[in-house]
Amino acid sequence: MITGKVHKFGDNINTDDIIPATYLVTTDEKELSKHCFETHSPGFNKKAEKGDVIAAGENFGCGSSREHAPRALKGLGISCVIAKSFARIFCRNAINIGLPIIECPDAADGMDEGNTVEIKFEEGMLYNKRTGDRYRFTPYPEFLHRIISAGGLMKYARRKAKNV
Repeated sequence: MITGKVHKFGDNINTDDIIPATYLVTTDEKELSKHCFETHSPGFNKKAEKGDVIAAGENFGCGSSREHAPRALKGLGISCVIAKSFARIFCRNAINIGLPIIECPDAADGMDEGNTVEIKFEEGMLYNKRTGDRYRFTPYPEFLHRIISAGGLMKYARRKAKNV
């Protein structure tokens, strides 16, 4: 379960909005987080706190197929991204690095900046704690849940290899 404060973004947030290309010289999550949304929402990296959640519109993570974007969010402490829809490559990259994402248009629309959301992944439920609204989403299949719980695909693979 995740509980976090909501930061609201609109449609078509691309990977350059999340982390400008200038900073692609590293894959270090903490270093990337210092520049998260630097040109799109200056100061975001200072107001976001560990455990916070992003609620966004359509096509979140569009643009370049860089793993740096979800890494920057994860390094900042963002615990989940809820959106109306995701760019396919962002979706895969987020899962690969262990950043939970939820496609739920009603929830993305129903969240406002500063709301608190509670997410129960196993139940497929989101709760807006300010309004009391509840939203259902499709829970992850078991294999994706294991990858995210492990912290990403490489960590999951290393654990599996040790158990062989």
